Amino acid sequence: MDNLHLKYKACVDACLRAYAASNYCAASCLKEEHLDHMRNCIQLNMECSSVCKTTADLLSMQSPFLFSLLPLCAEICESCAMECEKHQHEHCQEAATFCKHCAEECRLLLS
Repeated sequence: MDNLHLKYKACVDACLRAYAASNYCAASCLKEEHLDHMRNCIQLNMECSSVCKTTADLLSMQSPFLFSLLPLCAEICESCAMECEKHQHEHCQEAATFCKHCAEECRLLLS
């Protein structure tokens, strides 16, 4: 496996982990007692989940459009992580970790 293929695989894996963690966080936030405090977290998790899934798909296809999407994926993942870090819920902290890692992997592919 060449180095570029390994970088793509690492980014796909990071995107899929962030996708799953963001979906789980959004669903879990909906069950929290103070829902009004979780609205931004839920919204960002849904956006993050969507862009991570699409990025993983385009990575898997080796799409030429991928390099237009990677900066957006990194930006949304970072925003989601920053919002999730504001909440002490385990699902928020976990999503923040996976989203940060995804942003790092996206930026690594861009460099």
